[in-house]
Amino acid sequence: MRTDDFWHLIDQARTGAGGEPEAVAARAVALLAERDPEEIVGYAHHQRRVLAASYRVDLWGAAYLINGGASDDGFEYFRGWLMTQGRAVFARAVGDPDSLAELPRVRAAALSGEEFECEDMLAVPWQAYRKATATELPAERDPVAVPDLNDFWDFDDEDEARRRLPRLAALFVEPPAE
Repeated sequence: MRTDDFWHLIDQARTGAGGEPEAVAARAVALLAERDPEEIVGYAHHQRRVLAASYRVDLWGAAYLINGGASDDGFEYFRGWLMTQGRAVFARAVGDPDSLAELPRVRAAALSGEEFECEDMLAVPWQAYRKATATELPAERDPVAVPDLNDFWDFDDEDEARRRLPRLAALFVEPPAE
């Protein structure tokens, strides 16, 4: 499976899902389960690559601001949600996490407190493979390297958040006291 095929499947799953991440994940499982098991393995490999590419401190900081906190698992689930938003949003967020402030749903979350997570999206290849073959997805032969996160900053430091993610901070951080 090529990268374009990976994102095309997610786009297909998004169609008719009503913008609900869990519905996107369920549709992705159904669509992927119809494919050859090797394609499912290929999807799993691309998902690992996408998750590794998005394993960035600045994106973690964005998830922390938007969701009011983000543990290790919370950051994984946030990236699952981000996958459900499609390739363009995902790529833009990885390159510039502050761009998430442009999404209407994220802007609305500043008032509603809605959190963005989709654990189900992370399980898509395993569920599809089990559905298609009644067996477990084989282990990755060539694991994808995960970058070292050595540039952490204190996500609770509001001044640092304003400096690093100014548009998101404007939405999710209280203005400084005068």
